Amino acid sequence: MVINCDNARIPYSCVPSEVLCSILNLLMKDQGFRKVEAKFDGGDVTSDGGGLLLREVEERRKIIERFALCFRDHRNPDLIEHSLLSLLSQRIFGLALGYEDLNDHDTIRYDPLLAVLSGKDEPDGQDRVRERDVGCALAGKSTLNRLELTPADATVRSRYKKIVYDADSIERFFVEIFLDGYTDPPEEIVLDLDATDDPVHGEQEGRFFHGYYGHYCFLPLYIFTGTHLLCAKLRPSNIDGAAGVLDELRRITHQIWKCWPEVRIVIRGDSGFARDDVMAWCEESGVDYVLGIAKNSRLESAIAKQLEHSRRKYLRTQKAARCFRDFRYRTLKSWSRTRRVVGKAEVLAKGANPRFVVTSYPTEKYNARDLYEQVYCARGEMENRIKEQQMDLFADRTSCHPMRANQLRLWLSSVAYVLMSELRRLGLAGTELSQAQCGTIRTRLLKIGALVKVSVRRVRLFMSSAFPLQMLFWNVMQNLEYHYPLRA
Repeated sequence: MVINCDNARIPYSCVPSEVLCSILNLLMKDQGFRKVEAKFDGGDVTSDGGGLLLREVEERRKIIERFALCFRDHRNPDLIEHSLLSLLSQRIFGLALGYEDLNDHDTIRYDPLLAVLSGKDEPDGQDRVRERDVGCALAGKSTLNRLELTPADATVRSRYKKIVYDADSIERFFVEIFLDGYTDPPEEIVLDLDATDDPVHGEQEGRFFHGYYGHYCFLPLYIFTGTHLLCAKLRPSNIDGAAGVLDELRRITHQIWKCWPEVRIVIRGDSGFARDDVMAWCEESGVDYVLGIAKNSRLESAIAKQLEHSRRKYLRTQKAARCFRDFRYRTLKSWSRTRRVVGKAEVLAKGANPRFVVTSYPTEKYNARDLYEQVYCARGEMENRIKEQQMDLFADRTSCHPMRANQLRLWLSSVAYVLMSELRRLGLAGTELSQAQCGTIRTRLLKIGALVKVSVRRVRLFMSSAFPLQMLFWNVMQNLEYHYPLRA
């Protein structure tokens, strides 16, 4: 960005802020007989006043605090200004509030509200040791980057990168947060499985070209139950979509049954997970499954009569027509036994659209139509959860070179999702935003302009009087206090 000054092109970064403000005022259109002027001199004004609601969720659920227990901090506590919890809070709250890039933190580190969210005792940064840091309470991008790039073998003797995460503990953490969110166990839990692409544009470790997606990417595995995230595993893309899923299922089901031994567990996924070892393990472990199957000539011939019936109905009504067939099926080589398959014989304006599902459910529990339409198709809701992760909470910002660092970035986004999901589940229950996605919640409820005043005894936010959802803000606070009272 440059400006012209006496036929010379001068970068904006070289121009004093007072000069920029004067130029800005000259360019602005008058409002009637009044001049319209603008300057960046409003003081400590934040655009994230609604972030206080996320702070209240954290105070009640201790999500980030429990996440911090999955790390080992080898730094000398007498020589640091930013605790591990403060660094993680700054990064996770930042993601939840829309700050996806580490470079953003070189500016928002001056935001006293983010300092409050991160647990800083002096939100105005007046307690900093070095004179040049006075006024910014939070860490800069370099400090946060060292957190992400710490290798697994770092020790107290390492020079800079000394905060090591324990992958096994983090994986257990996501399931623990889900289990602790309920006083009474549900009768049945459906585990939705899905793999997606995470495009990359550099030479990151573990990135390969994927023929289906048509670009270089990672292939992360997600497991949700409803809106609860249980697993976010970053994987290279040169593997089968179901690679490693059995290990994750064993781990998650064991952890759930240890807490809730009577709960029924069902796994649900697309055809990428219809593998014999997965289904055989489910059958041996008492876990039900509903999985898609890729169509082939044998399956299509099994519903040929139903497809013809649907075709005739479509020609007669000119509306989409479908019917179902329930039958037993076994592949020629890959399956170890015969299993129940439901075929959907559907004809649309663009032609035949056959689909198939394999399941362990008996016909007495679900007929063919209900199994497909009510049980299997409900897995589409998981796609919205993955979109929230990648589009709203920046889980695809995996631009570090080491795979280990990119996995941590995925987990940081995942913790931000858990925080937002708990705000939605607890605080927004029964409100107009109870089904809203994370991006909508951020835009409507968290992005509130506020003037921040820090004194010896209090931090006060003067929030916009024109904010249209003031009653909703109040209702969220009441809901959070009802579910998790601070003074129990």
